[in-house]
Amino acid sequence: MWWRVLSTDPFALAGFDLDAFVRSALAEDLGIGLHGGGRDVTSESVIPAQARFSGVMDSRDAIVVAGLPIAAAFFRALDPAIQIELLAAEGESVPAGSDLMRLGGNARAMLTAERSALNTVQHLSGIATMVRSYITAMDNPDCTLLDTRKTIPGLRMLEKYAVRMGGAQNHRMGLWDAAMIKDNHVLVAGSVAEAVRRARQAGVADIICEVDRIDQIEPALTAGATRLLLDNMAPDTLREAVALVAGRVPTEASGGINLKTIAAKAATGVNYVSVGRLTQSAPAADIGLDFSPL
Repeated sequence: MWWRVLSTDPFALAGFDLDAFVRSALAEDLGIGLHGGGRDVTSESVIPAQARFSGVMDSRDAIVVAGLPIAAAFFRALDPAIQIELLAAEGESVPAGSDLMRLGGNARAMLTAERSALNTVQHLSGIATMVRSYITAMDNPDCTLLDTRKTIPGLRMLEKYAVRMGGAQNHRMGLWDAAMIKDNHVLVAGSVAEAVRRARQAGVADIICEVDRIDQIEPALTAGATRLLLDNMAPDTLREAVALVAGRVPTEASGGINLKTIAAKAATGVNYVSVGRLTQSAPAADIGLDFSPL
């Protein structure tokens, strides 16, 4: 089998292949390549080939929307003639009971694509919704919320997209776009200063250096760190660290940050607060899809 995502889908992310993602997800659900696989047994046996459905995707929770164009791509891949109307914008905050998408087309195709489409929107909207709750709890326009690399393998581009839809910004996208010196790097290099020096000598432009003690700050800065990640520091220690840095580089608070602690840590004067649970622990949004025969 082969599915094609129509070029009219208004969704593109640098480094993300929407067509390949849709094909892979559908192939997994249909068991392509497995003995007896390659079809939707239930829909083929129960639903006539020419039957048509209309459907409405709606949210049972108050959510921040993310992933609707990707969901649409699943349906269009199996029924290029399907009619789809998106009823909410990406990044929009909607109340419980809101309709998100209206669609009509081949019933078998819609049923086959349903779970992959819903899983994607539920996961991404769950992330975006959690992000928005952290921004609200932080209540600090002078501090920027960041994600981390704690993402599900293969879904990083989408999960970090959902973070942006929630209103936060992305930390580095991967291992390639900035150096991030952590305790294990320091252990091998011998010191914070030597680890930073080696990164500078290698020609790395962006060097984030993790420090968990005040006495590591000056050596890291002197060696050429371009951002300091202040790890697992209490608010009083964060204030001391920010004062010592004195604006020479951006500062980031990380570690032990949740909805109860984020406001206090953001109020210390750091430029950023990074939270791994935004992608690691966000619950899926409660989103459903109800069909009716046409």
